[in-house]
Amino acid sequence: MLLPVKWLKEYVDIDEEVKTLSDKLNLSGSHVESIISLDRGIKKVVVGKILNIEKHPNADRLSITKIDVGGEVLQIVTGANNIKIGDYVPVALIGARLSKGVKIGKGKLRGVESDGMLCSLKELGFEDSIIPKAQRDGIFILDKEYPLGEDINKILNLFGEVIEFEITPNRPDCLSIIGMAREVCATFGKKLNYPPEEINEEFDNIENYINNVKIVDNDLCSRYYGKVIKDVKIQSSPLWLQLRLMEAGVRPINNIVDITNYVMLEYGVPLHAFDLSKIAGREIYIRRAVEGEKITTLDGAERNLEPSDLVIADGKKPVAIAGIMGGFDTEITESTNTIFIESAQFNKRNIRLTSKRLGLRTEASSRFERGVDPNLCEMACRRVCRLAELIGVGKIIENHIDEYEKKKEKRVIYLRPERVNKILGSDIKTDNMIEILKNLELEVEFSEGRLKVLVPTFRDDLKIEVDLIEEIGRIYGFHNMKPAHLKGILTKGGKSYKNAAEDKSKEILKGLGLNEITTYSFVSPKCFDKINLHEDSIKRRYIKLINPLGEDYSVMRTTLIPNMMEVLSGNFNYGVDRAYAYEIGNIFIPTEFPIKDKLPLEKRTLCIGMYGEVDFYTIKGIVEEFLANVGIKGCDYLREENYPTFHPGRTANIIYNNKVLGVLGEIHPDVAKNYDIKERTYICELDFDSIVEEAVFERKYKALPKYPAVERDIAVVINKDILVGDIEKVIWENGKDIIEEVNLFDVYTGDQILKDKKSVAFSIVYRSDKKTLTDDEVSRVHNNIIEKIEDTFDAKLRS
Repeated sequence: MLLPVKWLKEYVDIDEEVKTLSDKLNLSGSHVESIISLDRGIKKVVVGKILNIEKHPNADRLSITKIDVGGEVLQIVTGANNIKIGDYVPVALIGARLSKGVKIGKGKLRGVESDGMLCSLKELGFEDSIIPKAQRDGIFILDKEYPLGEDINKILNLFGEVIEFEITPNRPDCLSIIGMAREVCATFGKKLNYPPEEINEEFDNIENYINNVKIVDNDLCSRYYGKVIKDVKIQSSPLWLQLRLMEAGVRPINNIVDITNYVMLEYGVPLHAFDLSKIAGREIYIRRAVEGEKITTLDGAERNLEPSDLVIADGKKPVAIAGIMGGFDTEITESTNTIFIESAQFNKRNIRLTSKRLGLRTEASSRFERGVDPNLCEMACRRVCRLAELIGVGKIIENHIDEYEKKKEKRVIYLRPERVNKILGSDIKTDNMIEILKNLELEVEFSEGRLKVLVPTFRDDLKIEVDLIEEIGRIYGFHNMKPAHLKGILTKGGKSYKNAAEDKSKEILKGLGLNEITTYSFVSPKCFDKINLHEDSIKRRYIKLINPLGEDYSVMRTTLIPNMMEVLSGNFNYGVDRAYAYEIGNIFIPTEFPIKDKLPLEKRTLCIGMYGEVDFYTIKGIVEEFLANVGIKGCDYLREENYPTFHPGRTANIIYNNKVLGVLGEIHPDVAKNYDIKERTYICELDFDSIVEEAVFERKYKALPKYPAVERDIAVVINKDILVGDIEKVIWENGKDIIEEVNLFDVYTGDQILKDKKSVAFSIVYRSDKKTLTDDEVSRVHNNIIEKIEDTFDAKLRS
């Protein structure tokens, strides 16, 4: 936001130095980016009159001019082709300084002496983007006669400074000269003088010019106000108006557009002018676009509209994209005779989304998407008419159009003075608070120990009591408050149990020799084929992304196995002999399919993967050790033959407290082949959330045993298909609480026993923590265990 200080002074009576002004505004919350001097260091540039123009004898593109600069006539060679005899132009004399430090000296051009230079607006310090098209490619032609030899800075009023502010999104009211004038008034305790908007003379009746105006979609447009001007003369604006716009960073176009831009800068309300003769049926509808509609905008581009876009339409077609840009068909041209001035309030979210979708951002859209006060629409439109009358643009038509069904009212907020000082740590008197709020144009009443504050509609950012406290604090000056220690109760921070359990688990897994990996939650739908999942597998009920990065990242994962296989495959193909990895990450399970209202369930999952000099018992041992370290002991491992990702004879489900914690085993050879791994690969996938629920991280210690242990061995012959774990379970169940350890030390198959049999041998350690066990006590328990094994498994004691 560019704020010319001399424009500001039209509304606020202030004589502060610009440095003081900017410093105090900065302290009150208006962030100053820079201060720009309007004269830009220009010296010895004066007004001159062209007396004669001759062709240069040695250059076709150069001309020799005679310039009267008051008291003397200079010979100046120029390449400009937009000048004529009698023009008044800026002349840089010998020794002059121009924009960016350029110094003018006496010289010769193709053998002809030149005693200075004719200047363009660019050479006077104006940027290309704000120079009028008619003045962009030549010398700046002054609009009328001026005293010859007069300093150009004085003629163009290039005195003073422009302050550049960074305006935060919550303060759209400050995107205007009047908005910043309010901030100056509040900061310096001044009174705001609003610009006049009264119209001296009006003609006819607007009903003779407009047949119908209707807001069709009230949710996207709360107010639509307009007036008509007839007998319009389209021409360049007066020089003062053009300079005022350029100082504020806006390029002049013609008198009508310049007036609407001037008022937009002044009030912060974007306005638009339509050529009324080009509006079909002289009807205006504010509605959503129809599917398939198109419009050619003022920049000449044809744009496809969608039903979410708001348009201004006549009886046949859209004539503008509401709040963003007008249509080419209703553009103001030199032949325009009657215009309709639009001043409206549009839904800021809708404007932002449409502007973003079309890639079309304008001065108007940048204001509408932050929010425009609908109660300023009439004031801004009447101000346009006042300026049109002032510079003789045309005749103002009596009455107006105003569609405003639900008026926006002032907000009431109650403020407790003691609360202000408690929050700010200050000692501000109530009278000072009231004065600050009134200087911000808030209405204040003091009653029963609190302030009743009526917030004007242009301050939509003030919603609750603490917002008013902040306003008082920034205007009073946070730098004026004495520093104080923080008050309150401090609490010790810490991680949640779940996060702490995960950290502990990672320490254990690292200690077991595993390396942590992290992979994307997005996977390719082809990965479920690569791990051989059945077509009806629940893991194929995945969530598709609306805007994926690509086919390989288009769905949310329901298992970590494909990610682990990709990592192991990458390592194998890079020549890594052994790989041991783990990942703790989320999988995403839809709670409804397809997804409509409910978000998917995110389950934390642990995946362990390895290859190279390992077997089933390696990964089983690692999993058992990990579970034991988190307090989960005594898991059962049940054979799993229906999981096509794994080898059917080398896979087991892990059961604890009748709950399936996960699965571990050797990856099926076909799956390993799909990932180009030529080694036996082992993977375990565990429900980490269930592990955290069952985990016990507290450790209880007991004294070393006082009494001796007794060790006995058992060797039994059983059928080959009986699991060793089942036998071990029977041993523990019948141990009478005196078994300390059960260790398998031998499994034998061979010539000494039948082919369908195997011999298994266990070493059992007996110990009591209360007394020394006798041989008879141990024998009774030991013999009972042998009987149970023989009865349960049809086993025979091996002699």
